[in-house]
Amino acid sequence: MNSNFSELRRDYIYSSMNEAEMDPDPIRQFAVWFQKSIDAGLDLPNAMALATAGRDGVPSVRYVLMKGYDVSGFVFYTHSGSSKGRQLAENPLAALVFYWAPMHRQVRIDGRVERVSDQEADEYFKSRPYDSRVSAWVARQSSIVPSRNFLEQEYYKVAQEFPGEEIPRPHDWIGYRVVPAKIEFWQGREGRLHDRIEYILNNDGSWSMHRLAP
Repeated sequence: MNSNFSELRRDYIYSSMNEAEMDPDPIRQFAVWFQKSIDAGLDLPNAMALATAGRDGVPSVRYVLMKGYDVSGFVFYTHSGSSKGRQLAENPLAALVFYWAPMHRQVRIDGRVERVSDQEADEYFKSRPYDSRVSAWVARQSSIVPSRNFLEQEYYKVAQEFPGEEIPRPHDWIGYRVVPAKIEFWQGREGRLHDRIEYILNNDGSWSMHRLAP
């Protein structure tokens, strides 16, 4: 079925972006934009598209939730046996995209991936709601299951095994940190003459900033 895509076009008139206004540190600049997305009441501002590829080079992308960030990188959690976990074991490189549509803003991040420490993963796991902790034990992520009823039965079994609030973290439920080597900020502009500012990590740990053509 064909659609009239010309009717889907929208003008970008939210804001502008120039180098003089950008923080020289992209992590601090991300913090500014991320907080503004929270202040604007956007739904799931920490949702990010995660792109990975295994040794075969075939790309795969899905949305995950960022669960922390600082100067060392951007953190998410999953099972190591999931499709993304297996791909990262073979090829520890990834790309992230945040898109805050109402603000006409996008952030792209490329970098290598490392595991967070067991202590950090344990602390975050304990902070999760009880139901989420039970679900982490229910099934191997990305594996084929016979039915929804199977998952619900497994959930009941795990809940019976851990009736209290103390639920240990599954050994294969781990955290990953994307350590950025490149970060790009995109601001939609009128007439599709968008603003794009890219930061590249230098060998000495400093960042270089430059403008890209839209």
